[in-house]
Amino acid sequence: MTDLKEKIISEIKKIYDPEIPVNIYELGLIYKIEVNEENKVIIEMTLTSPNCPVAESLPNSVKENILKIDEVNEVDLKLVWDPPWSKDKMSEMAKLELNL
Repeated sequence: MTDLKEKIISEIKKIYDPEIPVNIYELGLIYKIEVNEENKVIIEMTLTSPNCPVAESLPNSVKENILKIDEVNEVDLKLVWDPPWSKDKMSEMAKLELNL
């Protein structure tokens, strides 16, 4: 994994779902992270549900946090619903944190 991708993941891990005490990366809400030659970051993410109360603010937080990284020139964030999020997408750490 590239240093820049690790920095991006580190920034994403600072963002928590307001209803679940686990960061959105460990929750499995980030489906794809790509960085092209021009340091444009392409993110595909989802939310725990389409009716999520932070549907507007959470993707913006992700984008803003990634843009704080000096090497990043642009962020293209897509909110996707397929495949739908489920508890299966959570990391082992997140499952342990939530006693699942």
